[in-house]
Amino acid sequence: MIGIQRPLSGIRVVGFEQYMAGPYCTMLLADAGAEVIKIERPGTGDPRRSMPPFAEKDGHRKGAGFMGYNRNKKSLTLDFRTPEGKQIVRELAAKSDVMIENLRPGSLQRLGLGYEDMRQVNPKLVYAVISGFGRLPGYSGPYSDRPAFDIVAEAMSGIMHQVGFADKPPSWTIYGMADIYSGMITAYGIMQALFMRERTGEGQMVDSSMYDNMLSLNEAMIGLHSVANQSPKRGQPRNAYPRGAYQTRDGYVAINVPDDRIWKRWCELMGRDELISDPRTDNGMARSNNADFVDTVIEDWLLKLDRDTALDKLNGAGIPTGPVHTAEDIFACPQLAARGSLMPIEDEEVGEYQFARTPPHLSAAPELPRHPAPGLGQHSREILEQMLGYESERVDDLVEQGVITD
Repeated sequence: MIGIQRPLSGIRVVGFEQYMAGPYCTMLLADAGAEVIKIERPGTGDPRRSMPPFAEKDGHRKGAGFMGYNRNKKSLTLDFRTPEGKQIVRELAAKSDVMIENLRPGSLQRLGLGYEDMRQVNPKLVYAVISGFGRLPGYSGPYSDRPAFDIVAEAMSGIMHQVGFADKPPSWTIYGMADIYSGMITAYGIMQALFMRERTGEGQMVDSSMYDNMLSLNEAMIGLHSVANQSPKRGQPRNAYPRGAYQTRDGYVAINVPDDRIWKRWCELMGRDELISDPRTDNGMARSNNADFVDTVIEDWLLKLDRDTALDKLNGAGIPTGPVHTAEDIFACPQLAARGSLMPIEDEEVGEYQFARTPPHLSAAPELPRHPAPGLGQHSREILEQMLGYESERVDDLVEQGVITD
């Protein structure tokens, strides 16, 4: 493996990022080998540094969310509202491949640090913007200037409308899903732009809208309404059943029966062959319309089994089934252990903790780097002196002025 590098080794990324979407995007790029310079506000840094839960040891305290999404990065504290700070941003842009921002819409543009400004500095720069509703000229809409958090995108994309029970209000899914997915989509867009740059020699803007991203994740609703004029509702399956979490003697299993072929296998496994041709259960729509009856049959069978036995029987019969894992189950899962999906990272101040490894595995690339999330401003002096060629005295002056901290 000597001389073999990660896929993005040699690519430099500057991130004007906070909270989740931007940091997750650049984490993916950093895990892929890119040098990521995280721009943070002097004194406070990324807000997630001070958000619980915390890892604590010997008087040191670090936000778990910050630790997880900011590994393998460098931290540069910079007041980019000052003339000196703006000049540093321009110099960074001139020597970088990618710039990413997920700040309040238009905030960098108003400072003269937006895409059009940066492309004048470096025409090869890929400039990615993550926002709630999109920022690319020609594709703006009435909501483009609105701020947004993940739950807003979940709601407006129709996903919340489908989550929960029919007699309950709409429900959110998991904390930050829209942010995480938007980070992934943005990284995908950056990869496309970098690949295009290899052909054209020019950079471009990557416009990533959280609303758009979550809408694409909700393709099933779009297709159903477009093709069949159906409007899916939470707790009311229409075309395929059973689907959901079912209780065994000691835990839940998740099962989906998308077609009659798999339903036939399950009927045979339960010893209920008559249900294969029963008009209440002989097709997906009929099973959906008679969900209470179907659930009673399934529950009577599953409650006689422990979870592991149920999993063995169902999977053995060709009915894809998985346990509903708790956090404790995940950390004990032999499949995840075999895949190395929980990645240990050692932080010299708070100890070793495990975080989710970035998928996928690449057969010809070395394993992911495992550097802990940086301290606030940990690399400020290194970046200015070694990358931008600043004299030490000049850096001292910037520290004294409060433009940077080190």
